[in-house]
Amino acid sequence: MQKIKRCLIIDDDHDDQEIFLMCLNRVDSDVNCLTADDGVEAVAMLKSDSNYTPDFIFIDVNMPKMNGIECLKILKNIERLKYTKIFMYSTTSEASFVKESRNLGADDFIIKPSRTAELKDKLARIFGIVSVVSK
Repeated sequence: MQKIKRCLIIDDDHDDQEIFLMCLNRVDSDVNCLTADDGVEAVAMLKSDSNYTPDFIFIDVNMPKMNGIECLKILKNIERLKYTKIFMYSTTSEASFVKESRNLGADDFIIKPSRTAELKDKLARIFGIVSVVSK
């Protein structure tokens, strides 16, 4: 029996959350994905429920209250997230953000694609799915 993968997406844009979830469901319907609208909410969620350890976290860079870089710094200091794959997921492609994210321990920096087929392909690679049929 395959282990259900757990995912957390931290993004203040509800449309982007919905698109991400739709694409992820088409790639792997066995992924349980929660959402947080900003870094403050995500950190509170993770600190209040010590039983929840996502396998994958996707963090938008530009968010109110706490930006993605600040959120990444805090998440990298939560011991139980040591083996969690953390990806920055943003429309921002500024080299300084990419470099800082990687220096802080992000596994990768993903620029939000404009087409859902591209996002499905990226998610398939991240989640280890061999082939995805674009719909």
